[in-house]
Formats: sequence, structure tokens, C-alpha cells
Amino acid sequence: MTKAIHVQNLERVYRSAAEPVVALRGVNLEIAAGQFVALKGRSGSGKTTLLNCLGGLDQPTAGTIEVYGRSLHTLDDQALTRWRQQEVGFIFQSFGLLPTLSAYENVELMLRIAGVAKGERNGRARECLDMVGLSKWADHRPYEMSGGQQQRVAIARAIANRPRLILADEATGELDSETAREILALFQAIARSRDLTILLASHDSLVDEYVDEVLHLEDGQIAPQAA
Repeated sequence: MTKAIHVQNLERVYRSAAEPVVALRGVNLEIAAGQFVALKGRSGSGKTTLLNCLGGLDQPTAGTIEVYGRSLHTLDDQALTRWRQQEVGFIFQSFGLLPTLSAYENVELMLRIAGVAKGERNGRARECLDMVGLSKWADHRPYEMSGGQQQRVAIARAIANRPRLILADEATGELDSETAREILALFQAIARSRDLTILLASHDSLVDEYVDEVLHLEDGQIAPQAA
């Protein structure tokens, strides 16, 4: 079994406030490659902090993170940026699309930033939009699309670089239940068809029906699984 994520004794303490805030306290975590996993917990439990550490957006105070065997603490800022561009896709609750760009341009821009050759960008961007069912909406801007369609664009953008890991933070939080089901089914299909590992932080009870495993984060720690 290939490990996609291996975390040991992960701690994250924020010291900028008057009193230190302990966001993560000794997280240990293993996720196998190709799994669609939900990370659940109350607001303030540390879900976003954990995702940010796994994606190299935040530096842990202590502990180690390995993603597909790559130890993140051994990478300098430049190497970490390059690794994120090549290996990780991010999806956010607020979609994070650039409003002046079309669906196609939002996806193509990520490929441009990653240094994909011009001749390849067009085909890959359109392939990803087709995968999420938005080929006919390629020239539409975000304000011309529904919330579900915008989230599909965000998913297309996240998979455009052909990452091995997708980190999604409350990706269904702004969606109605029917649209949320469509997005969760899309995540499930992408994980299967592309052998992607997806970690989705969510409050949504619907996710339990679609994921391979549900992890619970409580007070900065992964809660023991019920027998």
C-alpha cells in the first residue's frame, strides 16, 4: 500500500497573539494513495490549519509531514512552491476564481503559472473542463455561472496540473444539498479515474456517503476511530 500522507506528532502553535494558540497538538495521520477522505470537526478544531500544513502553505511548529514519500521540512521556499505547483491541487469554499477571466482562462492560468508549454495548455484546460461537465461554459465568467458551476471550474483548475493530492476546504459549504451531492460524486469519480488522493475538510453530513474514510479532528488531534 502506497502512503500518500504520513504525518507524525504534528504541532502548530500561533504565538502572535497575547496568549499562544495551539491549533494542532500531536497529530498522527496516514492516508493511502487513491483514497477520498473526509476530515470533520467543529470550527476551530484545526482542520484548515492541518490542510495548510499538508499543502506547504503553513509551517508546523513541530513534527514531520511526508507526502508520497517527500519530506516537506527538507524543502526550501522555492522547492516548496515548485512542489505545490506540480503535486498539489487546492479547492476552497469561496471558489477563488478570478472574476474577470472566463472558466477556460481560470484553468489555463494555473497551467501557465506552472510553466506548462503553450501548445499543451489549451488541450489540458479543455480536457479538465470537459471532465467536470463544463465544456459548453468555457467562455463564461464566474458571475454568469451558478455556485455549483463555479465549484466545478475550481475543481478543473485544481486537477489541471495533474496533481497527486487534492486538498479541499469546505468545498461544498456554499452549495445546496443537491449540488453538494453532484460535487461529492464528482470528487469520488475523479479520485477513482485519476488515482488521486483527496482530503476534504467539511461539516457536511452528506460527505459520509461518498468518502472511503471519515477522520474526526477534535481540539487539534485526530480522534480515535470507533471500534
